[in-house]
Amino acid sequence: MFGTFQNFTDDFQKMSKAGFDAAVHSYGEVSKGLQAIASKVTDYSKVTFEDATRLFEKLVKAKSIEQAIEIQSQYAKNAFDTYIAELTKFGELYASIARTAIRPVEDHSQTHQVPH
Repeated sequence: MFGTFQNFTDDFQKMSKAGFDAAVHSYGEVSKGLQAIASKVTDYSKVTFEDATRLFEKLVKAKSIEQAIEIQSQYAKNAFDTYIAELTKFGELYASIARTAIRPVEDHSQTHQVPH
């Protein structure tokens, strides 16, 4: 009887350690993904700032109100298109992070069953 209990506790400890290791690995993947997102946000922010600076320079050089409106309209269209493209990339990145982060937990749950 004691041997059965000992085997159960040993199995439970091994399963708990493996579960903890899977969770730590999963958190590591989330951390890497969030770092990648932060890097992408920084890059996007830099590009949008540079675009806005160029817009201001073009607006200052505009010869007429009509030209300024055309410059602003083109900027707005390009900014919107870029924003939508970046949102799509961010969505794909978040989905990839989720898939990568859940994989260690799924693998653990498939290979470690609760002992009976």
